[in-house]
Amino acid sequence: MKVILLKDVKEQGKAGQLVEVSDGYARNFLIPRKLAVQANTDNVNALKQQEKKRAKQVEKEVAGAKAAQEKLESLLVKISAKAGVGGRLFGAVTSKEIAEALSEQHGISIEKNKIVQTEPIKTFGSYEVRVKLGHEISGTIHLVVAEGK
Repeated sequence: MKVILLKDVKEQGKAGQLVEVSDGYARNFLIPRKLAVQANTDNVNALKQQEKKRAKQVEKEVAGAKAAQEKLESLLVKISAKAGVGGRLFGAVTSKEIAEALSEQHGISIEKNKIVQTEPIKTFGSYEVRVKLGHEISGTIHLVVAEGK
């Protein structure tokens, strides 16, 4: 029997897939537990519509990520920090501080967990920080850490 999986089922497939299973497994396990529905023409058409909708959503998200990438390339984010002798900062500049500064200075909100720092920023200077924008698209934030506060 052909069924459309509504949820991920171990050893059968992922949600939204059309799979062939034995009649008894479908009637006695998958369908009563609302893990799958029988693959009739109405359900198959509904699945195709959902796939089209999902593809449009992904396309929209990719376009938004590319636009954000281009916008980030032209921006400069400035962060003020306190420092001790020799220009070493008290603490480090965190991704949370970078996200807040980006939001305050340019009105772009990016979650702090999407900002990737290879090593902590502990001195004054210019830095390039990578940002994961989604769908394998990443951008770069140009960051200047200056003395202040």
